[in-house]
Amino acid sequence: MIRRKIGISVSLLAVCLLSLGSALAADKIKGKGVITLRSGNSLTVETDDGTATVIVTPDTKVQHPIGLGARKKEVGQEVLIPGLKLKFEGTGDWAQVTATTITFDQDDLSLAKVIQAGLNPTAQRQASNMAAYQANKQATDAEIASNQAAIAAHQREIDASKQEIAANQEGIQEVAQSTQKRFSDLATWYVKGEATVRFEVGDSSLSEESKQEIAALAKQALNYLGFVIEVRGYADSTGKLADNQQLSKERAQAVVAYLLQDCHVPTKNVAAPGAMGESNPAASNETNYGRAENRRVDLKLLVNRGVAGGE
Repeated sequence: MIRRKIGISVSLLAVCLLSLGSALAADKIKGKGVITLRSGNSLTVETDDGTATVIVTPDTKVQHPIGLGARKKEVGQEVLIPGLKLKFEGTGDWAQVTATTITFDQDDLSLAKVIQAGLNPTAQRQASNMAAYQANKQATDAEIASNQAAIAAHQREIDASKQEIAANQEGIQEVAQSTQKRFSDLATWYVKGEATVRFEVGDSSLSEESKQEIAALAKQALNYLGFVIEVRGYADSTGKLADNQQLSKERAQAVVAYLLQDCHVPTKNVAAPGAMGESNPAASNETNYGRAENRRVDLKLLVNRGVAGGE
């Protein structure tokens, strides 16, 4: 009789432990998506399954892969900016996930920074407008009436800027989801235009001539419905290999920023910047002329075969 009672108790305990283990396992959440908003330690992440709120704590590990192996480098949480594509693991549910690990790629962070650079002037304009408003509150009644009209105009500009930012955030998600798909099979794309811009030694700023080259290709691209502009940056062999790799990235990012901000090319139609370093030289690095040819960014306008009519 005693053995039977002990057996029943052990069975009940096993069932309870199994149920507890299942409940704990159900709390583990994994997902991936793009940050569309950050408020303090709370991230709004757009995923394929909808919107998730990801909470970052002091114990959350933020990291990115190093090289071709499985090694990862841990970095500060300040890199978690809107536009960053990431993977997260944690506990909770889709309404709110407390993250234990967040992983991202360096190239995705570079693209997010480029897009943020395009949004910063808008934020600065808004701050300037609000500062002017506070100063004008001390003016005379006539000045206040005039300033109120200016404030109304500024508010309309702010509202328009918010709509532009929302559209850019949608574009960030589209870039994250479609860039890989667009280039997985290059046989589905036609090359419709190319341009090359060159740089001075150690420089990543665009000359007026370079800007005209980029603008001409962008104007051609905007005549198509289904297009993408591929951007690849290069450097000559002068100096250290690591420095040239970084310089080629900065040159590609400068071109992308000009396409987005000045040429009004939608974010979803620009491929993530390609940093090619010293690879694929256009000419010999043994001469001054050859090195000048290699300090460049190549742009390629690709048009979808379906849109182009199967040419």
